[in-house]
Amino acid sequence: MLKVLTKVIKYAKAPTLIALSLAVGAGIILPKITLANGNPGLTIFSGVDRKDILDYFLQFGGRPKQMDRYKLYIPPKKLSQGASAFFISYPDYFNGQFDTNKIEVRINGKSLPLKEVVWDKDSRVIQIVPEQAIDPTSKVEIVMSNVRNPELGTYYFTCDVTASGNIPVRLYVGTWIVSIEP
Repeated sequence: MLKVLTKVIKYAKAPTLIALSLAVGAGIILPKITLANGNPGLTIFSGVDRKDILDYFLQFGGRPKQMDRYKLYIPPKKLSQGASAFFISYPDYFNGQFDTNKIEVRINGKSLPLKEVVWDKDSRVIQIVPEQAIDPTSKVEIVMSNVRNPELGTYYFTCDVTASGNIPVRLYVGTWIVSIEP
């Protein structure tokens, strides 16, 4: 493919124009490909520091008003003091639905037993408490199944944890910038 494009540019009457067109086309297509995976992809002017943007994956495509499974990832470096509880808050314009019976916390692909999962709709917070505290070196995956996606849009899900040390301090971990697209 690259050889063909090189030949087209070489023998074209306006190679600069063709090269510019290809660059613009790639610039438009590549962010869509990145967003299809569900990771933050190309995020400009989000208001969130790049180091605080967390990865996620919408298993069933993230289509508006459809059922989906959210996989929200937290890297080990973000849990420097471990975690005894997770707090996921979402914006007031999020009109999706969660199934608290289908929320899991996974470490290395293994689901951990949970003490409780509480969805406070008025405060727009989901509290997840595992039976045992999470070690500071763990890569965490929060899996939310049977989620009814909201309307088309971008939604900032903020994650805080209660540190698992002697002093239970609530710490900001990061933000998932979730895009729901047709």
